[in-house]
Amino acid sequence: MGQDIRKMMRDYKPGTPKLSEGHEKRFEARLDAQLSKPERPMIYWLKIAAVIVAFLAVGSFAYFSINDKGAEDGLTTVENTNTETIPESVITLGDLSPDLKKVESYYTTGINVQLASLKVNDDNKELVDSYMKRLNELHTEYKVLNKELNEVGPNEATITALVDNLQLRLELLFKLKNKLEELKKQNNENYTI
Repeated sequence: MGQDIRKMMRDYKPGTPKLSEGHEKRFEARLDAQLSKPERPMIYWLKIAAVIVAFLAVGSFAYFSINDKGAEDGLTTVENTNTETIPESVITLGDLSPDLKKVESYYTTGINVQLASLKVNDDNKELVDSYMKRLNELHTEYKVLNKELNEVGPNEATITALVDNLQLRLELLFKLKNKLEELKKQNNENYTI
């Protein structure tokens, strides 16, 4: 029952398949019938609608991309809260590289979160005001450094100073928060005694 495959392969002679009579003529007739059919008007209008939708999508994407040029810098509200806004033609730290943009976003987000979580009352107003004064000084220094970045161009010293400024502001807010917690604990201890 077993057969030798090698012998079968040596003896194999490929043959060309025979098509039934009239096969080629029937195929050509079907092909001509399909190609000569007029296109249905509904499909024609659907194609036009698809092209219009594609143009609208691309156009709206381009429009919003151009108009929201500075939308990614929406996290930099600390720089804009106490003073005038920075013009759009000014280069900021985040414009230099994606890594610096991440660093700037990290610190400005942290600063904004800490500022939003501050609870100011009559007991701690003086302490908060002194820290806010220092924060405003650091913000002014940041604007000067940013101006230097635009006038002189990006260099390592300016970039490092900008990052250090952001870091110092965040650390200052953490210190303020710790001082406020200590003050709150101290006030609570005074009331319980």
